[in-house]
Amino acid sequence: MYQIVPVLGVLAGIIIPVSVFIWLYFEGKDKNKTIVEIAKHLNDPSKVDEFLHILDERKKEPIDYRRGGVITAFVGIGIYILGYVSMGNFFEGIGLLVATIGIGSMLAGYLYPNTSEELTTAVEKFEEK
Repeated sequence: MYQIVPVLGVLAGIIIPVSVFIWLYFEGKDKNKTIVEIAKHLNDPSKVDEFLHILDERKKEPIDYRRGGVITAFVGIGIYILGYVSMGNFFEGIGLLVATIGIGSMLAGYLYPNTSEELTTAVEKFEEK
């Protein structure tokens, strides 16, 4: 009975990711079938493009490194405090590493503007000089 627990643990580590991949495959497959069925019944190609844009789930905006950096920095601070209070030096080091990565991401967000408005502002400031 005691040997079945580790076996179930290993199997769960394999079964869960595989089932998620299968689920995502079937979810995307149904969307593609829907687009094909709609396209069959429409005569106007511009309407097909509209449906493609509606069903497209990809992010249209670039990654905001400042937001991600703040979140990562505070996760690192939390890990550091956890290590300081109860877990020991190892977790303090990991917390400092994660917080430093977060601060680096924040700096990258400020050094490299990522939205079109920020890019326009940066270009206008450069042209004024």
